[in-house]
Amino acid sequence: MSRNSALILFLCAGGLTGCAADYLNNYETVTLAAGDTQKYNSLLQTVDPLNPASRNTTIEGDGARAAAVAQNYKFPPPPPPPPAITVNVGDTAD
Repeated sequence: MSRNSALILFLCAGGLTGCAADYLNNYETVTLAAGDTQKYNSLLQTVDPLNPASRNTTIEGDGARAAAVAQNYKFPPPPPPPPAITVNVGDTAD
């Protein structure tokens, strides 16, 4: 057997093993996409998949309230004073 014919035989054998790779995985379905039928049908029958409220571009809110929140974020109010400390010197309970 010549060197060229051995190379051709090797390449043909390599090509045939690549074709059998999917067959040897032993899938339980006919195709890899099988099993998505219900999801496909539900997406196919969906008229408008977006939420109807997503088309509402007006922002409901109060400008004064939003400005107050932004102001509190920039300049937070001072923290409350710490609670008073009480110290009991003696135990009067007998």
